[in-house]
Amino acid sequence: MQVTSVAMSSQTVMQAAVYREQGLMEVEERPVPKVGPNDVLLEVSHCGVCGSDVHFVSEGWGTPGSVEGHEWSGRVVAVGDQVTQWKVGDAAVGGPTPRCGKCEHCLADRPSLCVERSTPGSSAHSDGAFAEYILTGETHLRRVPDGMDMRVAALAEPLAVALHGITRSGLQAGQRLLVTGGGPIGTLSVAAARALGVNDIVVSEPHPKRRALAERLGARVVLPEELVPPPTPGDVVDEPFDVALDCSGNARAMESALCQLKRGGTLVIVGAGIQRPKFDNNRILLNELVITGAFVYDADGFERSLELLADPNFPSEVLIEPDDVPLEQILDAIGRLHEGELAAKVMIVPTRATT
Repeated sequence: MQVTSVAMSSQTVMQAAVYREQGLMEVEERPVPKVGPNDVLLEVSHCGVCGSDVHFVSEGWGTPGSVEGHEWSGRVVAVGDQVTQWKVGDAAVGGPTPRCGKCEHCLADRPSLCVERSTPGSSAHSDGAFAEYILTGETHLRRVPDGMDMRVAALAEPLAVALHGITRSGLQAGQRLLVTGGGPIGTLSVAAARALGVNDIVVSEPHPKRRALAERLGARVVLPEELVPPPTPGDVVDEPFDVALDCSGNARAMESALCQLKRGGTLVIVGAGIQRPKFDNNRILLNELVITGAFVYDADGFERSLELLADPNFPSEVLIEPDDVPLEQILDAIGRLHEGELAAKVMIVPTRATT
């Protein structure tokens, strides 16, 4: 095993934010993970707070004793003896978990559907990046382009999620897009769609700060109650949309989005939620609407995501809250995200400042 320095090799404990129960996280000391032959140990630079993290804490979805955080960037501090792709000092982001590469879905470049993937929430939990260090396999990393800010690089994972939603929709330049839910995935979807040449975008969002951010990104904003359904299942609204992306996980938002589509339009469910929507089967039948889901990433999602983030015209900084959050304040940040007080992506900085 390679180690950066005597200081690193002598550090045996690290700080981590641990989920205890609904509404409660605590920062505690945990052992620094031990590096196996095929492992890479990274010092976490930034870790974004995902909507799933908010659900885990605010709604009690989490597993007690777990450390979450999967939207991260960091630098390699140690590698196992059999690691060939990475060396100490390399900058990386956490990438997709490896798939089997052999099933019909993997062979069709749809690794998100791999038959050997685990069902979310059912597999053994690996500690995430709400901690000073994270251990992962060498194939679970993607290289950060030279010169990219590490806080921007931490957007790679959620941007890859947004890009997958767009891929599943078939959205093309010149079409009309509705985004329901103006949180971080919703605004990343707006930015990604505009980068692909889609300029007619409407965002439905109740929180004023999130509406303001969507407007900064070039979208027109409406309140959810402004999306009025047509009077009968066979009717279409006056200005229908080619595509709707639901990034809220809210059942009523999904139902509303379906009613705003043109004939032959597509609704993609990107956001997860507990409450199940009730869709009008006659509207779907009469207008030949398509409803589909978007789970994690395209096969090349992280590569495309990092390429977009490297584009100087992509509004990366607008998509991130201006102030990074230390690990000790993560619970407060999650609460503010849950209440809509924070509009952009919140970046947690786990590493303790040196004095």
